[in-house]
Amino acid sequence: MFQLHERLAADTHHLGYSRLCEILLMNDSTWPWIILVPAVPDIREIYQLNHKQQVRLLEESSTLGQGMMELFGGDKMNVAALGNMVPQLHLHHIVRFEGDPAWPGPVWGKQPPVPYEGAALVQVKEKLKPLLHHLA
Repeated sequence: MFQLHERLAADTHHLGYSRLCEILLMNDSTWPWIILVPAVPDIREIYQLNHKQQVRLLEESSTLGQGMMELFGGDKMNVAALGNMVPQLHLHHIVRFEGDPAWPGPVWGKQPPVPYEGAALVQVKEKLKPLLHHLA
């Protein structure tokens, strides 16, 4: 049975589900940052998914990345599946902007997260609704 890793649950806001994944918003308002977590138990690596799941993950990741770039007008889309801190397979999708606090380096460890406040969280969720509908 699939269960979201407790670290992901603690660091994110749940946005919904796609056909394959749980969709999470990273609780850091510095960057538009969404995480796809394949709802498949005991998976650490993409190659552990079956072929159909791998294709579906790529489709969902591509749709999400393109949609986020269109919504937020970024300069670069960073997609990463590191898993060094959280072993459960998850794909980060981070819209980057030239001149953002970590540019051009990675976002990890650059600064403490800036959690979403009430109105900002509602606003970003509303902005993402059409994109999330395409992933369902």
